[in-house]
Amino acid sequence: MKPSTDLNHKNFQSLLRCKFTVTILLLLATLSSAQTRISGRITDEKTGQPISGVEIFINNREQAETVTKGADFLVESDSGISTATFIKRNYKPEILNFDDFRFENLVVKLQSEKVEQINEVVISGVSKKKYKNKKENPAYAIMQEVWKRRKTNGLARYSDYQFQEYEKIEIALNNIDSAFMKKKIFNNLEFIFDYADSANYDKRLSLPVFFNETMYKTYGRNAPEKKENRIIVANRFSGFNDNELVASTAKNQFKEVNIYDNTLNFFNIGFPSPAGTDGFSTYEYEITDSISVEDTDAYVIKYFPKNRELLAFQGNLYVSRDTYNIVKATLRSTNKINVNFVNGIYLETEYDNLDDAVFLPKRTYTELEMSVFGKKKDAKSVLFKRTGIFSGYLFNKNFDDQLLVDRGQTLSDENLKKSDAFWEQNRTEPLSETEQNVYTMVGELEQVPKFKRIVKLVEILESGYINAWNAIDFGDIYSVYGNNEVEGDRVRVGARTYFSPNDKWRVAGYTAYGFKDKKLKYGLEGRYMFSRENRATVGFGSRNDVIQLGAQLMNDDGIMTRSFASSSVFSSGTNASLSAVKQNNFFFSLEPLKNFEVRMDAALQNIKSANPEKFDLGFYKDNQLKSELNDFHTTFSLIAKPGARYSQYGVDRYAFTTLSPTFVLKFTHGFENVLDGDFDYNKLQFLYSQPVVVGNFGRSVINFEAGKNFSTVPLALQNIIPGNQSYSLVPNTFALLKYYEFVADAYTTLNYEHHFQGKILAHIPLIKKLKFRELIFLRGAYGTLSEASKNINFESTKYSAPDQQIYYEYGFGLENIGFGNLRILRVDFNWRGNYLDRPDVSKFGVKFGFQMNF
Repeated sequence: MKPSTDLNHKNFQSLLRCKFTVTILLLLATLSSAQTRISGRITDEKTGQPISGVEIFINNREQAETVTKGADFLVESDSGISTATFIKRNYKPEILNFDDFRFENLVVKLQSEKVEQINEVVISGVSKKKYKNKKENPAYAIMQEVWKRRKTNGLARYSDYQFQEYEKIEIALNNIDSAFMKKKIFNNLEFIFDYADSANYDKRLSLPVFFNETMYKTYGRNAPEKKENRIIVANRFSGFNDNELVASTAKNQFKEVNIYDNTLNFFNIGFPSPAGTDGFSTYEYEITDSISVEDTDAYVIKYFPKNRELLAFQGNLYVSRDTYNIVKATLRSTNKINVNFVNGIYLETEYDNLDDAVFLPKRTYTELEMSVFGKKKDAKSVLFKRTGIFSGYLFNKNFDDQLLVDRGQTLSDENLKKSDAFWEQNRTEPLSETEQNVYTMVGELEQVPKFKRIVKLVEILESGYINAWNAIDFGDIYSVYGNNEVEGDRVRVGARTYFSPNDKWRVAGYTAYGFKDKKLKYGLEGRYMFSRENRATVGFGSRNDVIQLGAQLMNDDGIMTRSFASSSVFSSGTNASLSAVKQNNFFFSLEPLKNFEVRMDAALQNIKSANPEKFDLGFYKDNQLKSELNDFHTTFSLIAKPGARYSQYGVDRYAFTTLSPTFVLKFTHGFENVLDGDFDYNKLQFLYSQPVVVGNFGRSVINFEAGKNFSTVPLALQNIIPGNQSYSLVPNTFALLKYYEFVADAYTTLNYEHHFQGKILAHIPLIKKLKFRELIFLRGAYGTLSEASKNINFESTKYSAPDQQIYYEYGFGLENIGFGNLRILRVDFNWRGNYLDRPDVSKFGVKFGFQMNF
């Protein structure tokens, strides 16, 4: 019996081990599946009725994992599930976490959420009740619900999307009156006032002078990576001769606005959003009414800035009583808006409720009023009006990837011109009588010689060139006069071919004469673009001129560039360190990707001192002292400007001001004994530059450069930390450095400045009335210079690098100085931080300049 008993005992132990093993495997399987799968049923907490159409978000993601079609749900994820959020219209969001390892057969009960559940919601009319804190304000409770549902607004929840957009832009002269109409400038142009209207939001009389219509089709994809492409379907404009530039410039003034962002971008300046999560730090809110917006019952929440001196808006938010989504919003700048040239901003945006969960843009209307005469309400100004209408939304259609490829379109492309019948059939909003009349009026204007002369004058002032015979531009008129120690008074005249804005080839040249050295200088350059698609371009240029080498660390070998340092009008101290340069340059460039340029240069140059008595460029080679340098080098450059925007497609493009960064990587190789080159050398350089909107705290501008010469070269080929011996502001230079004060084989520099947009001065009594805006800046440079690089120069003991410590400058500035709306003066106060024991250093300096920005 024992054997049988032992066998049974072993079988029992084996069975026990088997059960234990199965139990462990089942538990592991359960845990494993629990980390990747949740399932269950969703019901109403009170009625127990099943609920469908619920969005389920896992792990706090912004895009819903699924939208339930019935009460049952199943969600799987390879990355594990730690939390799940269930969102449904008219119900409170339900958040589950899975620390208790319950994943299957869940019963999710949603609580009904009605407007009445928000405490103390009282329609207060236009009264401005003061609350001790924001939590006492019933508007705060509503805005909390708005913020909670931000993730359900927009296009991010779909894998792909597409929609149509109709855009119309109008430019008009604003605030015209009878006295204005009687001015002599309008003699023989009186008929245009028959077309004036009062269509803007405050019904002031305006005269349309330009009108543009554009239709777009936008395709976007959110996964596996976010991509979007906006295709121009049709375009039509009427107005000035250079319609494309005018239309593109007007379009660039209007930024895409998401009302839910904390910061709204206008003119590349950050304004606090009234719908942002930190809005209560800037605005006061009052619930004033309850109305129906497109069949949606909505609260009307009035808001206005606590401090009207700050850059902020006033207006209304229309919030759905059921879903707490913003269905409409109006934003109007205060009458104390402190933005140069800008008198007012007005934005009205509406959202469409496609289903229970998603709101998308439906219509936006924007007005920008700009003037140089003043900010008074009746000041003569230019009014930019834009209407954007969005329709035809389609989702998850898995469209062809080719629709996401940029086509390099411009507004002047011939295939975008459509018939009147096309526009009548495809406009999503009919033109008003006033808008229709713009085409008629402009057609009549273009036949009036006086109007043509006015347009011509505007074009000259804007471009700096005077066109003759529709073939040649004379200029640049802003570079005619300069002064330096070598040439004395300097006069420069130039010209370029110009048949149209989109010329594929261009030849430009100049000649200059110095009345002190009595020498003639010249420059000539020709460029031809083979392909519009990848902008494949070749060019050749030659010049013989006096130049300030070392005015910037990264040179572009450009022939037609003007050296400010060698021809400035106002200088601090003497500038004798100028060079006479004879240069020939050939280049080839192309853009294999949008905003990414590959360029190859080959340059042959002869460099010598333009003022040998006061500035010596002598160097030793093969134990012989030489005063002239022959150099032949090639440069390979990679230039990336992601997000940059341009108008026109010819060999010259007009670049718009954006927040896009610039990255440049350059490698230069010099060839000894090739075309009489004196040195064989290698140089590597890098540049990063970008303006950055720092929320509501202003805008920063960052410029970082680094480089290294890997070989021993004389002063003419070295890296010079750029100084500024003028009284003027020169970007990315050191205000208190003399030319050639620091020379380096290897270097890094940083220029940082932050513009507060008046955020600090707006709080100071009396000072705030001046409307000045403040900025701070910090500049630093560090570098090394080998003994060999010093000794190769004749004046070997004269040059050194900032290698003991980082050289730095700091200071503050005041900008927006002027009168009325013409506030373009900036004054900087600079302090030198170290290397103060050097002879003739400037410990403090004031620089000034004019900047044409907002």
